[in-house]
Amino acid sequence: MNAKKRSPLYVTSLIAGAFFMENLDGTIIATALPQMARSFHVGAVNLNIGMTAYLLTLAVFIPISGWVADRFGSRSVFATAILTFTVASLLCGLSKTLTQFTLMRILQGIGGAMMVPVGRLIVLRNTPKDQLTQAIAYISWPGLTALVLGPALGGFITTYWSWHWIFFLNLPLGIAALVLTLLWIENVRSEETHSFDWLTFALGGAASSGAVYAMEKLGGEGQGWRSPGLILVLSILSGIAAILSPDEGPQRRLSICSP
Repeated sequence: MNAKKRSPLYVTSLIAGAFFMENLDGTIIATALPQMARSFHVGAVNLNIGMTAYLLTLAVFIPISGWVADRFGSRSVFATAILTFTVASLLCGLSKTLTQFTLMRILQGIGGAMMVPVGRLIVLRNTPKDQLTQAIAYISWPGLTALVLGPALGGFITTYWSWHWIFFLNLPLGIAALVLTLLWIENVRSEETHSFDWLTFALGGAASSGAVYAMEKLGGEGQGWRSPGLILVLSILSGIAAILSPDEGPQRRLSICSP
């Protein structure tokens, strides 16, 4: 399906809607934890693994989103990310055990990790330079609004329905976003072939996931500080090593490609 050239406002509105869906999912679950714990027959504190797994997945895969978009095309990656996030949302709602839920949250995190940064990249490529500040603000405020609405909406859904609908809510949003992505966004990718830098990916992934894990442990009740503190220090050193690793990739040229 060939995307027609659209006004930057169309594309920016689509990306803003995707950000709203992703950020809403990150906060709406908080008020549903007690009901989910009863459904999974575990303590409410055990549900933290589902939230932590999602954050760790974001931390690991966000850094490679730009390379993936250049390799396979921004529209292809963004559409796949929306599809992955939407299907994972459905499977989260259908989960019967904590293990199933955690695995589906990891899958959801992979979709979210590709969706948000690639969406920003699409906006940067489709917006005139004199409108970039306005476009960035336009895609940011729906996500910030979702952070405020999430807990209240989650409490409303769990009070009058069940926690499953927290994830089923993403289905119509995801389907609409997927269709509009295929219609409105051009499939831009780099003409150059770039090898994947596994060393930097490993160092950056260790730095990001280590920092998220350490901060999660430091913020928990009854947790010691020595082990998380050591992990945090190691993650910082890993991040420095990733920054200092050499980048020998060629200059990138953008082109419009077919799906």
